[in-house]
Amino acid sequence: MDSSSSVALRRRLEIRSDLSSGPGPGPGPGPGPRLNGCVPLSHQVAGHKYGVDKVGILQHPDGTVLKQLQPPPRGPREMQFYSMVYAEDCHDPCLLALQQHLPKFFGTWSSPDSPTDLYLKLEDVTRRFQKPCIMDVKIGQRSYDPFASQEKREQQIRKYPLMEEIGFLVLGMRVYNVGSDSFDSYDQHYGRGLVKETIKDGLSKFFFNGDDLRKDAITASIVKVQKILLWFEGQSQLNFYASSLLFVYDGVPSASPRMLSPEEKTTARTLEKIDGVLEYNNNIDQSLSTMYSLHKKGCTSSHHQAKQDNSKWQPNGNRSPIQLEAKGQDKPGEADRSEADVEVRMIDFAHVFPSEVHDHGYIYGLRNLLKVLQEILED
Repeated sequence: MDSSSSVALRRRLEIRSDLSSGPGPGPGPGPGPRLNGCVPLSHQVAGHKYGVDKVGILQHPDGTVLKQLQPPPRGPREMQFYSMVYAEDCHDPCLLALQQHLPKFFGTWSSPDSPTDLYLKLEDVTRRFQKPCIMDVKIGQRSYDPFASQEKREQQIRKYPLMEEIGFLVLGMRVYNVGSDSFDSYDQHYGRGLVKETIKDGLSKFFFNGDDLRKDAITASIVKVQKILLWFEGQSQLNFYASSLLFVYDGVPSASPRMLSPEEKTTARTLEKIDGVLEYNNNIDQSLSTMYSLHKKGCTSSHHQAKQDNSKWQPNGNRSPIQLEAKGQDKPGEADRSEADVEVRMIDFAHVFPSEVHDHGYIYGLRNLLKVLQEILED
């Protein structure tokens, strides 16, 4: 990335003093007509909840989600991030490619009764599912940004000391139980109680419906996470802290499993275990290949990624547990593989900052998450 692009990006993400001193969200509006038909989001599994915290998430009558802006600088920073990625005049290939991994952004919204309380108007990625099973997973080795105070850093480390080693944290999930026709919910305390020895079983609960392990949903989730990992490995202009992946699949299995289309077959990832290392053989279609080459040209400051000691939880030291490799042919039987309809989207961007290096912490977290998902799939 050239210096002019870097300066422009920094300016677009900069939180200026006028934003910090401008109007911020006050206490959330109470129930009643001032909500203009909006109601608290009923299936939220983590984060600030409306009616409990000062800020929260609402469901708009048109089906979108309203996320109340957090106090400065977090709220304005997240709003600037969405505005930058979805700007009409955005021609940055990295940001354009990133859009597919985020909820759609429809600008800001406020109630006529409280015009200074701003909300981000976002796509509800759970809306099309009959019985949405939802999981919020915080990604990265640190849940605090580089500008956090020492007190904040220590507080976050105390919350989950294994974040640096494991690279991700389950913040909450709800899972549909087909036998009882009800949802089982797990909060942040459940996730913080998971350690290296229990993280696989703890994560597998999200894919167990009371009768069966939804391997179709695991497979589809792996494909989605791999695409996000591909984006991160191709960019070095943004670093994400305290950001999450939102997983969603339908708790009611389709009567006829969705078959992969010809286009999807060419992008499907087949997984093999080679010498104890998970190797992902990717059949990348032309558009994705073009996107990746644009990443390398426009978003990577160097073809040589800085070395980072991520050997703490990898069986082969500094060797990456995941290798991406283009391959032109499907494996036998792969063309007939069925796959669940799954969403995996990146959310929570109050701590995104410009950078000139790869986001090693986020990449580390994605790789370890993929490793655990693959282990669950193989059991």
